[in-house]
Amino acid sequence: MYDTERDDNVGLEAASYAPDAFKKAGKTASEAHKQTKQLIKKQIQKRAQREAQKAEAKAAGEVTKETAKTAAEVGKKAVEAAQKAAQQAADLARKLAEGIVQFIAENPVVLGILLAIIIVLILYHSIKVNTFTFLTSFGESAATGSYTAYEEDIVGVNSDYNKLEKELKKTVDRTEQEYPGYDEYEYQLEEIGHNPNELISYLTVVYENFTRRDMKAVIKELFKEQYTLKYTPRTETRSRTVTVNGKEETEHYTVTILKVTLSNKGLGNVIKSKPLTDVQKARYDVLLQTQGNHPDLFNDIYTDEEVPEDLEVPPEALTDQSFASMIAEGEKYLGRAYVWGGSNPSQGFDCSGFVCWVLNHTGWSVGRTDCNGLKAKCTVVSSDEAKPGDLIFFKGTQKNKAGATHVGIYCGDGIMLHCGNPIQYTAINTNYYKKHFLCYGRMPKN
Repeated sequence: MYDTERDDNVGLEAASYAPDAFKKAGKTASEAHKQTKQLIKKQIQKRAQREAQKAEAKAAGEVTKETAKTAAEVGKKAVEAAQKAAQQAADLARKLAEGIVQFIAENPVVLGILLAIIIVLILYHSIKVNTFTFLTSFGESAATGSYTAYEEDIVGVNSDYNKLEKELKKTVDRTEQEYPGYDEYEYQLEEIGHNPNELISYLTVVYENFTRRDMKAVIKELFKEQYTLKYTPRTETRSRTVTVNGKEETEHYTVTILKVTLSNKGLGNVIKSKPLTDVQKARYDVLLQTQGNHPDLFNDIYTDEEVPEDLEVPPEALTDQSFASMIAEGEKYLGRAYVWGGSNPSQGFDCSGFVCWVLNHTGWSVGRTDCNGLKAKCTVVSSDEAKPGDLIFFKGTQKNKAGATHVGIYCGDGIMLHCGNPIQYTAINTNYYKKHFLCYGRMPKN
């Protein structure tokens, strides 16, 4: 209820502060009274606001206490329920474990079955992991066990090593001609020879896709480390019995001797002394076991098959104008690398593409065909009948391909011009080409 006495008191208080201000401002009594009423109104509003705030705070405090009380009661009940549930779960787990133990005790076979299942799961996981590892590494392992250079380069490098060994033997054989004048020659010679698979395996792990040309200096260094040839001269004073004037006397004389010592350290031992990494050593061992997946390259482990390096077309063969034209065209591309499917100078050549190009530009018209297509255009002739200008065909040089798989131009004297890697002259009397030889073919006259 509105308190008039309270309001009057407030008015009196306000009036006691106002006279000076009103006098100074020249205010009238009515204006002062009006101003006083406004001040009273403001004071009433402020008190009302303060009372409302106090009431709200009190109410909020009571609500908070009640809420906290209720929350505490709810929390207490929740804890009690959780404890009860945990106890029930523990009792149930204990009873279940006791039941399982009792069941297994009464049925021991079950325990064996469970153990077997666990073992099977472990083995399955192990097999799965090992199988995955095997499959992911299979391609790499296959590549690791193979020679990566072209077969012609492999055979050619070994041939060059054979040449060095043959020259060494000739040097030893010429000793007495090269070093005359000695009374005696003493020879202490170890066997000359090497394992070609050791050579090619080493070159593969160190130089990968090597070429015959690039390995010239490399194999010379290996050769120097493998063989040591020494000439050691010496003199010996000897005695013998001679008859002088019917009397036997002891005669001393001097003998000059040249000792020739040839030591073979062994190519394998030379390679073992090389600073190969662990990975290279492991791969080298694998290549020796697999023979680079080319066991047919060297029929005899110490083969002395020689592959000529500087091959020349027999001069008399060039008197045939047709053959001379073929050679003139083919030699334009000597040294070009092999390009699979290539059939012209701009893109490169493969074996059949090269032969087709030569024939098409020397009077024939064969288009573009493969080895079997060229063979079909030829008349097969025997080795005794073959002559320069005939085509020579090979089989089995590509896996899973029947019939002719390689072709070259026969030049006589056991050589051919073909697109190997690169386009070059090659001897056909090597183990490899003799094994894969198919036939000679003669093109019809152009």
